[in-house]
Amino acid sequence: MKKIKNILPNPNTRLGIFGLLIAIFWLKTMFAYIVDFHLSVSNPFQFLIVLINPIATTLLLFGIALYCKKSRFFYPVIFLMDILNTVLLYLNVIYFREFTDFMTVSTMTGYSKVNQGLSGSSLALTLPHDVLYWIDLIIILILLFTRKIKIDHRPLNKRIGYAFSSLAVLFFTINLSLAEMDRPQLLTRTFDRTYIVKYLGIDAFTVYDGLKSQHNNDLRASATKSELNEILKFTKSHYAKPNSKYYGIAKNKNVIYIHLESFQQFLINQKINGQEVTPFLNSLYNSKSSYSFKNFFHQVGQGKTSDAENMLETSTYGLPQGSLFAQLGSDNTFQAAPAILKQEAGYSSGVFHGNIASFWNRNNVYKNLGYQYFFDASYYNTTGDRSLGYGLKDKLLFKDSVKYLEHLQQPFYAKYLTVTNHFPYDIDSEDVTNFTTTNTGDKVVDNYFLTAHYLDQSIKEFYDYLEKSGTLKNSVIVLYGDHYGISNSENEGLAKALGKNPETWTDFDSTQMQRVPFIINIPGQTNGKVMDEYAGEIDVLPTLMHLLGIDSQKYIQFGTDVFSPDHDQVVAFRNKDWVSPKYTSIDGEIYDSKTGKDLGFTDDAKAVKADTERVSKELNLSDSLNEKNLLRFYHPAGFKDVDPRKYNYSDELQKEKNIEKLLGTKSTSIFSKNHDQTTSKIYQTDAPEDSHQTTSSNRIKITNPDDNTN
Repeated sequence: MKKIKNILPNPNTRLGIFGLLIAIFWLKTMFAYIVDFHLSVSNPFQFLIVLINPIATTLLLFGIALYCKKSRFFYPVIFLMDILNTVLLYLNVIYFREFTDFMTVSTMTGYSKVNQGLSGSSLALTLPHDVLYWIDLIIILILLFTRKIKIDHRPLNKRIGYAFSSLAVLFFTINLSLAEMDRPQLLTRTFDRTYIVKYLGIDAFTVYDGLKSQHNNDLRASATKSELNEILKFTKSHYAKPNSKYYGIAKNKNVIYIHLESFQQFLINQKINGQEVTPFLNSLYNSKSSYSFKNFFHQVGQGKTSDAENMLETSTYGLPQGSLFAQLGSDNTFQAAPAILKQEAGYSSGVFHGNIASFWNRNNVYKNLGYQYFFDASYYNTTGDRSLGYGLKDKLLFKDSVKYLEHLQQPFYAKYLTVTNHFPYDIDSEDVTNFTTTNTGDKVVDNYFLTAHYLDQSIKEFYDYLEKSGTLKNSVIVLYGDHYGISNSENEGLAKALGKNPETWTDFDSTQMQRVPFIINIPGQTNGKVMDEYAGEIDVLPTLMHLLGIDSQKYIQFGTDVFSPDHDQVVAFRNKDWVSPKYTSIDGEIYDSKTGKDLGFTDDAKAVKADTERVSKELNLSDSLNEKNLLRFYHPAGFKDVDPRKYNYSDELQKEKNIEKLLGTKSTSIFSKNHDQTTSKIYQTDAPEDSHQTTSSNRIKITNPDDNTN
């Protein structure tokens, strides 16, 4: 014990406590790398780099305290640095468990826009070993306050601070040089944030990302109209003319988007213990009144649900880092579906969502998109067991929204954002009856099938209402999955549920799991089918516009009409990977899309290179358009820019009724067409909460900290 004590830094001196805190923080970082981030190390050289990469920035930051002569400044400063670094590390741990990615500066600065409603998910993401990230600080602070560790009042020579700062710079230089030796052009050719963290550490990655974010802000401020030329050239040449067989087949029909939260394609036609997981969605998917796509992929980045919304509303991609809604949505100019359909075909528009309005900054973004109404959580009873961590349960959302939907003027463009099928897939036992899920040993995977079954029942109840109210026959219903539900970290359990061998699961398999449903249901159509075409969320808006008889050519859109013979079947992912009917590109490796075989090289190398370059160009042009807000310079003929000041999402029902009263006999709302009688009474649900039953649950409920956000 004496020998061990002699080796350890003496915490009763300033240099001793300095060394002790650095050593402990290094251990915490190594623990995170191995246990939570699962950083892959392929050779001893990489292992050496991982071992040293936290040292430079930790020395530099903790070393700030060495410049403090007085003890009353030294100790607060060094512990502040330790606490801030630990917070940064731990936030990345939590974020990584959900997104398999690291927090960018854009994500951090937009956190206030997305943190409300995340409490249930964040709690589910914590693990027992998380105490190890904080216990050292608690113990050392207790020892200081109880004077087991003595305060050292002796000032240090300022040259010691300079020496450690110089040592930190030297360490970083060595670190960066070693990283460049193993991974050339690490900082100039980055396509995966994991590489930066593995080679340079969390602190260096955060600084690097912050500099990139500032650079983007500077670009936005200096943007000029001429920068649109290359974008216009690309989108015009990429435009796919409509297929005359499908053009206008849904003209003047209501459009109802049903956002299938975290819903993946493998759920369709899937059976568990002999039971269909989603029997009603299966019937829609296989119906002759539906055009369904079995090779439709989500294309979201860190913005997840908000990225999906952005692509479907604007046919432009989300950002490479963070959420476009949260970061740029308050100020950006959009030419989005609500405004386009209003100006081109007289559509009213509304969103129905049982979470708070500020989640993903929707209360601001929807105004810029041109949404006329937004019925958020404040319009519903979300108390008790009626809600989950992300908002009102789906069965109750659909039922309770009827009193608002029936007053929208037809044709309307309505979007329903479901939430029950959201991680951590928590649901009351009373909500899902007569269905037995899997027993993989992975709670996330097992519960995923339960919440998907519940969502399916919710949609069937809503469809029954649409049919009984006479609305279904005059509507086109678009159902889509927004992003993956089971993350890569849960693939082992998922493989078991799908009857696959988890030991042979590959990156190709993970890419194939990015398929999500895309169903265009047009009641009355008889030539519907399940289509083989490859497509993505970026393609939905031009497809919808052409079905409604509105040509998309004059708008800047990066997707193409899936029914067009000119449709581009190369689907770009946000990280610049891509998939097509023939090839799948993952981190530069090319696979056969049908067999999953790693081809190594192909005879079509020229075609593969062309697709890779086009995907990169398309994403870069979309980023330029959004990051520089270039649409403010573009004015398509007949389209007027949206003025967000005209929208205020308070007292929405009264606004609808005022319009009905103003229009009189010309009102086209469901309510008016039903002889001014409500259709709410015909809605039927088996939701236990609707019959005033209660369930015992200690689940965290959503809260609205600001009832005046609108």
